[in-house]
Amino acid sequence: MSLRYAVLASLLDGEASGYELGKRMDVSVVNYWRASRQQIYAELNRLHRDGLADARDELQSGRPNKRVYTITRAGKAALRDFTVQPSRSHAIKDELLIKVQAADIGDLPAVIAGLEMRHTECADRLEIYEHLIESYRRGRSEDDYLASARRIGPYLNLRRGRDFEKENLAWLEWATKALRNRLARTSPARAKRP
Repeated sequence: MSLRYAVLASLLDGEASGYELGKRMDVSVVNYWRASRQQIYAELNRLHRDGLADARDELQSGRPNKRVYTITRAGKAALRDFTVQPSRSHAIKDELLIKVQAADIGDLPAVIAGLEMRHTECADRLEIYEHLIESYRRGRSEDDYLASARRIGPYLNLRRGRDFEKENLAWLEWATKALRNRLARTSPARAKRP
């Protein structure tokens, strides 16, 4: 059910086609909500059917027409009602953490490689979040931005994403070092890197 509200919240930034909304969500809510394009299109259709979003076809020259959506008053009311509902805490579901849990009997070099790959992914996301945060602020201090911006919710979530990736990077570096040390003690020949 939360995809409904993630889509509605993204529509607060203005009208969008399903494709545009997916790209918007890729940078604005990806750190806390992931959805495929198919899920987004299906949810937009439900929102339109339920009167929470309006849809109109936009004519395009040389390309297929596109359907763009805007949030309705009813959609804003539903989103407002959603904000007062208690939120459930969710556990992290991450396959890599299962592999780390089983590292003592698993293939340590493979688990280390998985951690290193995740480190690269997190560093890339962190760079994107840092760039987006700066583009929101446009040279203003954070306090000035928060005091004067029309909407601050997206910025607050970008900060959460940035801080989450920073913590991930610190943990990944620490865990990789611990597993490398374990590998060096159990098999010195395998621990050497090319």
